[in-house]
Amino acid sequence: MKKRYNTFGTAVTLATGAVFAALVAVATYLLAIPIPATTGYFNLGETIIYLASLVLGPFAGMVAGGGAAIADLLYPGGAVFAPATLVIKALEGLTVGLLNKKLLNKTRSFTLSASVSIIFGGLIMILGYFIYEITALGFPVGVALVEVPFNIVQMSVGLLIAVPIMYVVFRVFPQLKSQN
Repeated sequence: MKKRYNTFGTAVTLATGAVFAALVAVATYLLAIPIPATTGYFNLGETIIYLASLVLGPFAGMVAGGGAAIADLLYPGGAVFAPATLVIKALEGLTVGLLNKKLLNKTRSFTLSASVSIIFGGLIMILGYFIYEITALGFPVGVALVEVPFNIVQMSVGLLIAVPIMYVVFRVFPQLKSQN
């Protein structure tokens, strides 16, 4: 019998993913720090994507990632990033959730599997925006590189906040821990 990644069901996964997408949009938009060289911005929406992926699984994390594209549409000058954000953040959420499930089966350590998963998901985000800025937006490599350290910090802050909150959520809702 094939192991299911989500025993909640499709409707609940989509609904919780949509709620997390709204939270991502709010956290991304309200807590944005502009990066003038690229018109991008540092934000804390990453934390919510990671949390959704770790607690609810890969598909909820993927849907939650879409919330960042909504914030891009609202943020001044951010609309040029919205198509890339939709794909990059969805892939990031999906990757964190899938990799976390795989690693948990091998390590049984929530902290280790979550941290490694977030690092790989964050690398997708960092590389995704770098490639998009060079290819689609035509930024010189040096300009696109300006955003890389900000994206590394954004991933790191997301990791440092999401992992402890994951434990709080598992303590309050122990049934979610059994889903992992």
